[in-house]
Amino acid sequence: MSNIHETAYPRFKSEITPRELTDVYTPSPEEQAFARHHGRTLQGRLAVLVLLKTAQRLGYFVKLAEVPTSIVVHIAACLATKPLTKIEMRDFDLDSERQRLLEQVRRFLGIQAVTSATTRVIESTAREAAQTKHELADIINVVIEQLIRQRFELPGFSTLFRTARRIRAQVNDESFNLLSATLSPALKHEIDDLFTIKAGEVSGWRKLKREPKKPTNPQVRAYLEHLAWLKTWVARLPNIDHIAVPKLHQYVLEARALDAADIKVTKPAKRYALAVVLIHAQLRQALDDVVDILLRKLRKLHATGTEQLDRYFTEHRQRAEKLIATLRDMLKAFEQGANDAERGERIARAIEGDSAQLLAQCDEHMAYAADNYFPFMMASYQAQRPLLLNCLGLLELASTHSDQTLVQAIAFVLQHRNSHKEYLPVDQALSLNWLPEKWRKIVVQKNQDDEGSCVHRKYFELCVLSEVTRELQSGDLYVRRSEQYGDYREQLIGWDTFESQVADYGTMLMLPTEPGAFVAQLRQRLVDTAERVDHAFPANEHVAFIGEELVIRRNSKEATSAALLRIDQELSARLAPKNILDILVEGEHWLNLHKLFGPLSGFEGKIDNPRLRFITTLFCYGCNLGPTQTARSVKDLSRKQVAWLNLHHMTEERLDKALVQVINAYNKFLLPKYWGSGETASADGTQWNLYEQNLLAESHIRYGGYGGIGYYHVSDMYIALFSHFIPCGVYEAVYILDGILKNESDVQPDTVHGDTHAQSTPAFGLAYLLGIKLMPRIRQLKKLVFFRPDKKTRYRHIDALFSESIDWSLISTHLPDMLRVALSIKAGKITPSALLRRLGTASRKNKLYFAFRELGRVVRTLFLLDYIGDVELRRTIHAATCKSEEFNQFTKWLFFGGEGIIAENIRHEQRKVIKYNQLVANLVILHNVEAMTRVLKEIQADGFVVDAAILGGLAPYRIDHINRFGDYSVDLDRQVQPMQFETIII
Repeated sequence: MSNIHETAYPRFKSEITPRELTDVYTPSPEEQAFARHHGRTLQGRLAVLVLLKTAQRLGYFVKLAEVPTSIVVHIAACLATKPLTKIEMRDFDLDSERQRLLEQVRRFLGIQAVTSATTRVIESTAREAAQTKHELADIINVVIEQLIRQRFELPGFSTLFRTARRIRAQVNDESFNLLSATLSPALKHEIDDLFTIKAGEVSGWRKLKREPKKPTNPQVRAYLEHLAWLKTWVARLPNIDHIAVPKLHQYVLEARALDAADIKVTKPAKRYALAVVLIHAQLRQALDDVVDILLRKLRKLHATGTEQLDRYFTEHRQRAEKLIATLRDMLKAFEQGANDAERGERIARAIEGDSAQLLAQCDEHMAYAADNYFPFMMASYQAQRPLLLNCLGLLELASTHSDQTLVQAIAFVLQHRNSHKEYLPVDQALSLNWLPEKWRKIVVQKNQDDEGSCVHRKYFELCVLSEVTRELQSGDLYVRRSEQYGDYREQLIGWDTFESQVADYGTMLMLPTEPGAFVAQLRQRLVDTAERVDHAFPANEHVAFIGEELVIRRNSKEATSAALLRIDQELSARLAPKNILDILVEGEHWLNLHKLFGPLSGFEGKIDNPRLRFITTLFCYGCNLGPTQTARSVKDLSRKQVAWLNLHHMTEERLDKALVQVINAYNKFLLPKYWGSGETASADGTQWNLYEQNLLAESHIRYGGYGGIGYYHVSDMYIALFSHFIPCGVYEAVYILDGILKNESDVQPDTVHGDTHAQSTPAFGLAYLLGIKLMPRIRQLKKLVFFRPDKKTRYRHIDALFSESIDWSLISTHLPDMLRVALSIKAGKITPSALLRRLGTASRKNKLYFAFRELGRVVRTLFLLDYIGDVELRRTIHAATCKSEEFNQFTKWLFFGGEGIIAENIRHEQRKVIKYNQLVANLVILHNVEAMTRVLKEIQADGFVVDAAILGGLAPYRIDHINRFGDYSVDLDRQVQPMQFETIII
């Protein structure tokens, strides 16, 4: 059953503040007059007002006995009368007079009682919502909103829940029947064959779920065959574009969770529909995988070419020096000659050898001049050529611009892939204007008669492949049916929607949305900030120019006070020893997290002992013990039971919901408020080791080793808000905004700090339009460009920092396009990472890239000016990024099983492991804060001085009292103390 706390169903808060009592529950003069008219006694008037004010707040009527005492006392005080006793309230709830008063209150509030009309509204609204939403909580919230809008009294939550569940099932069945009806009997028979398991073979259903392995040539060939097989399936299946994304995602999760035996016992319509959906989803994923393989292979070819060029220059340094010496001798001979004839003789003697050989050596050296490593790629390309061209042939590539020259070049390459000619003639229909100059030198050969050109076939292929990978990353090319590399423009909101929303959006962010006003405001900010920093620069003792280079002196580290060390030691000594399972049991008792993890498929029944199963599964995957070792360590559970719950009940989205509950509970404590305000977060990545047999695993130059990147957004209060698992080859900064926008907890930061990877100008530009302040740690400041408001502006003290000026017309022209992107992100149509993956790669065609880059130049310059001018800002950023690094160490300490290697080779399971681990880490942090709060109160009672400075110097990443190893027992009957949110330490 969906938890009432997951929905917007109104209910009394557990704690009602004096401010809320005054603002919400104070009766107005008109309401008091209403109570005097209908209440026959003073206590009757009080009862009327309690009914009125609570119905006004909740949208439905509750029994007086269920109303929090603080509300009754407050309303009684407003009437200058004594509160109702519990007996008086129970008597009133049973009195027939109550019904008469309810009708009067409904008329006064203008709400309609629950009738058959209410039921019709609930059912019609739920049906409409179920077309685009799957989670019952989301459907219920839409229904509640509609009932409130139409002034209906809200029925009981169980009524809403049962209706939403019934309507969702009906809508799903209709969707399944619609898809199934479009399939021919022969195609249904082929789908049924996928579920057949033959002796010694894997089923077609399992083959359908195949994941790419380490991209060796044999594995890539096999995966390309798999992609071709999927394409033959999709060509015969109905389109699924009409299914809303949330529902489609749920269907895919269900299909992935079912093995061949499970899906065979589902209803036929659902069985065929899930098969259709999964085949489409697997094709989209496979197309993304093939693009990733192509990018990875080309990246490796370019890296190999660069290495071989360096090796060539090292090995041929002596020959280059000899050529320079020969040139020097020739020049000296030329100068010493009296006439041309004598000069020629002297030059000939200076050559001392075969001039043809020297000329060949010069030509070879010039071919690699200006670091042109492209010729060195050819040897490695020869072995990869069939695979790379097969990848290219299987991808349906299209351009996002009117410029079709690269698409035409791709067709040319594929048309001549079986040719054996070294050079291919090119007619005027195929433009070569797009060729980069370095490639042009080795690709194009002019015909002797100057009529047309020829291209070196293999160099041209290599050039086209290189440009394809670059334009796929920049969004100038897209792959049809692909998820990650599809046409991002299709995910943007329409212009009509944009026009209707942009004014309110600008008001919310306090930004002008008219281009002229927007540019004027931003320009003035840049002018004012630069002048302020320039004026204060002489007095800034923390920065100085050494020559023309700005040097920022390191902040002095504050020594830890003796008082803080003493309190820290007392904490360590007094915190009760716990093992991790005890902590997870404690968190489950507090928050009932197991209720979030029902079955993915509706036909599955309830599981036995869900709390035990949830805790052991969380322990298994969050600490990396694996199902086998967990079954050995925890009694009464088998390996299959642990693994089954993970496959059939746990998803990334549900783990995120559990994380939100933990974060919200943590936020209620007072102690974290001494560590931060919750208004800022830091983002950083740490490497997680993987086995090499999957596409995600890759060696990372920054971290070293083989694996993927866990990328976390950590609040300034130390709790982790969101996590991603990304490949090593992906630029981390593209995910820096996702965690802020996807975070649904009560802790809502508007400022994000990052490491040096977050210095990208498009990221600064996009963050600005999303209302997010991007403030990364800055290293190598001299490599970053400061931009002037205009070319003529000069500064007295900091002018050496500036080199270029802003193109304001570019920002003004494309502001509507950029705001449309921001509104699309806010609407959930597209993620910031999906856009930054494209904007993070330089494009020669995409005007949106240039516009975001230019806007980002302004915003980053504003930040850099504040960075050099404000020592406290630098301290804040440093402290925030240190918290991220500490969390990375903490979460890895908890991931102690399996030598710290993620054993899963399926990507969505790898992502779940990262979420499991974050949930374990956050539960331990929650436990530590609760325990620290109690112990600090004890320490203070024992006469120790505990002040704000001491509390601010503590942290919840404490591990000395936690036992990770040994035999574990899950004691669900152990008495768990409730969380004491209201405990005030000082």
